[in-house]
Formats: sequence, structure tokens, C-alpha cells
Amino acid sequence: MQTNGNTVLVTGGATGIGFALAKAFVNAGNKVLICGRRRAKLEEAKQKLPQIQVRQCDLSKKEDRESLYNWVKDQYEDLNILVNNAGIQRAIDIRKGAADLLRGEDEVQVNFVAPIHLSACFAPLLMDKKDAAIINVSSGLAFVPIAAMPVYCATKAGIHIFSVSLRHQLTGTSVRVFEIVPPAVDTELGRGSTRHSEREYRGIPPSEVATETMEALKNNEYEIVVGGAKGLVEGSRKAFERKFQELNSW
Repeated sequence: MQTNGNTVLVTGGATGIGFALAKAFVNAGNKVLICGRRRAKLEEAKQKLPQIQVRQCDLSKKEDRESLYNWVKDQYEDLNILVNNAGIQRAIDIRKGAADLLRGEDEVQVNFVAPIHLSACFAPLLMDKKDAAIINVSSGLAFVPIAAMPVYCATKAGIHIFSVSLRHQLTGTSVRVFEIVPPAVDTELGRGSTRHSEREYRGIPPSEVATETMEALKNNEYEIVVGGAKGLVEGSRKAFERKFQELNSW
């Protein structure tokens, strides 16, 4: 598909992979909107990329998701690309009961419910465009999970399956469904897990994910597996148990 001349919404676009994607789309000649929960981060992003438009919203809340859709529909009706990027990653020990699960931000709402809800909201709008896309960000951990982050991995596995189903449903329309499958990436999200923070390696830079994504979009490569995530995807399909044990041995 064309990677210039689009109007793009990137959720969680103020930091990490989202900001790298927003920057790549801007540099390619697109109009870019981003949303995020933290006003300060949105203002920082706006200072770095004055061309973008920003919207503060909490994607864990249904009313905020609906407000985001209405804002875009009313002011940016030419939107033709939705990037479901916003995500939360937490280490959760189920052996401690529900307290650890319920403490902190809601991974299920942000990582899983929000992309599905936004895709459903925007699909009719996108289907009216000549060339359109929904781009979902999953993870290599959707294919082989880290047991210390069970909810995160489960939500990303759900996004993978949702992307496959959505792509099938939208066959014959103008909307193409892409899935970005990144490995460990050096972002705030990757530092949110205790086990990750103990490790020196933080992952690849977000810009690498953005660069590979833009190239894959040009070639209509619908499953965009980046860097080390290739080993997880291949391992899940050829020797899942061995790959799972390797990933969870440290």
C-alpha cells in the first residue's frame, strides 16, 4: 500500500514504538494523529514532531475510546490508517492471588479490548476509503510467552488471532490488516517488568521496528515479524516446548 499521503492515527503514540511509527509516517509525508494517557508525554512528542496532532485519552475506558473515535470522525474524516499500538506490560505472580493481578493498570482493557473496540468503531469509516489499513502491534511473546508476564502474553496472543480473523473478515474491502510482531524493544514498556529491569539488554531501538514496518507496508507483507521475534514465531510452529523452556530458563 501507499506509505505517503495518508492520515494516520497511532494509539500510544507519544513514546516507544508508537512515537517511532508516528515519526516514520510523518517523515514519509503523512498527516499523523497520536493519542496517549499522559499529557506531559504528549506535549513532549508534539515538541519533537510539531506536525502531529495530539489527543489525551485513557484507552482502558470505553467512553474515552468512543470520544477518540468521534474526535477523529468529526475533524479528520480522511483518516485511512489506524495503528493499534498502545500497550501495558506487567509482571504478575498469580501465586499471590488476585491482589497482584488487580494492582496497577488494566492490561486486558488496554492491550486487548481497546484494539478490538477501536477496530470495530473505525472499520466502517476506513471501508469508505480507496486504500486503508488497520495495523495491530502484537509481540513475539504472543507466540512463545514469558511465564512471568502471563496477562501481557495472553493479550498479545489474542491480538494475533484477532488480526488473522479481522483480515479474513475484511477480505474484499479496501482495508488491509497488518500485524507488527516486535521482539524485545528498548522502551518504557520493556522496563516495566522486574525481570526485564534486571537484564542489561534492553532490546532493539524502536526506530528499527518503524523502519521494517514502513518497508513491509510498501510490499503488503501482512505479518511483519521484526528481528529476534522471528525465532519465537518459527520456534512456536516447529518446537514450541523447547522454545518455551529456553525463554523461561533465565
